[in-house]
Amino acid sequence: MLTNKSLPVCLSLVSTDLPIWSTVETAATLYQKDQERFHLILREPVIPDWEPEPTAISYHYQQPNPQAIRLLWLEISPYRVTMTMQESKKLSYRHFWEQGVYGFNRYWLQSNQLQEHKSFCLRNYTRNLRLEGRPLPHSLRLEYELWSNQLQLGQYILHLEIEH
Repeated sequence: MLTNKSLPVCLSLVSTDLPIWSTVETAATLYQKDQERFHLILREPVIPDWEPEPTAISYHYQQPNPQAIRLLWLEISPYRVTMTMQESKKLSYRHFWEQGVYGFNRYWLQSNQLQEHKSFCLRNYTRNLRLEGRPLPHSLRLEYELWSNQLQLGQYILHLEIEH
């Protein structure tokens, strides 16, 4: 298995119909599984904890723990993409996209109790999946719709740039 370590990457998520836009720039490790399948692992910045104060309008933010780990693991091919985020604290998720197919987005929410966790699932419809670059990918673009039962929750573009 061919491995490329510490490649600069830029991962962005943009909604085309809602005011949502997020970008992560970090280093990643790219593993080549075969000619068309790759695994990309990157660290995502930790989202700070916040709790609303019951008597005030402002929010109390806690500084993120620098030891906390949020790993994003992407399984990439020209036909389908799976993205899994594992966090040691409260949230994990897995997204599955395949062009022309209804995929799923599953989220796991964990409470402070050791054994207690909840999950829920949304659907997505992948309108376009484009992977560019040979022999190693340098660009991935996913265009998809997010759904909860019969309610559309927006249209999104996930874009990944990998520098070699």
